[in-house]
Parts: sequence; C-alpha cells; structure tokens
Amino acid sequence: METINAHAAFLSNFEVMQILQELKDSTQKKYKREGSLATVTYETVHYLQDTECKNQSKESIQKFLEAMKKFKLTKMEKLMMVNTPPRTELEIQLIVQESEERLSEEAVRNIIDIVNEIFPNIVI
Repeated sequence: METINAHAAFLSNFEVMQILQELKDSTQKKYKREGSLATVTYETVHYLQDTECKNQSKESIQKFLEAMKKFKLTKMEKLMMVNTPPRTELEIQLIVQESEERLSEEAVRNIIDIVNEIFPNIVI
C-alpha cells in the first residue's frame, strides 16, 4: 500500500498544505521569523485552500492511490490526478502520456468514476 511520506521527492498539494499549516502554527507559537518566510507560507496556504486539496484527506488519497494501481500509471501521473482530479476524458489525456495506447475507453471512464467517488466535485 502506498503511503504519504513528507520526506519524498514529490508531494501532493494536500501534503504541502498540511506541512505549511504546521510550520505556520509552530512559527506563530515560538517567535516571529523572517517576514518573507511568513509571507510565502501564508500565501501558499491561502492559495491551496482554494484548490481541490482542501477537501482531501490522507485516507482519501490513499484510497485513490490504491484504486489507481490497476491502471499502471506512473507516480507522476497519479500525483497530477491527486492534485487536479480529472473529471473528463480530455483531462485524462492531458495527464496520462500516450493515454490512447495505454488506457481503453472503459479504463478512462473507470478512472473518472473513481475520481468522482473518492474526490467529489465540491464547489468552492
């Protein structure tokens, strides 16, 4: 089972938001750090809270990654799907390299169904 690792080379938007929120909380409690770090942290968290990751959880991401195993996608493709869940066939074509050769029409529909089930499209 794939797990989320904060020390991995690639992080999902959800993981980045979590890490920055923890950093922001710990910095405010201890002392005021450099203004630029606080600004970057604040702006990034503010941006991420307006994306799909705001409605995600570790559990939903793990469930999604488990469901994607049967499609033989690359780690990067799965990461892009977590960060920007594809809701149309076109979005899958943009994310999955050579999708026409690697995925059948049924597989594409299955991915969209899985995305909609695990990451419901909540209007922000």
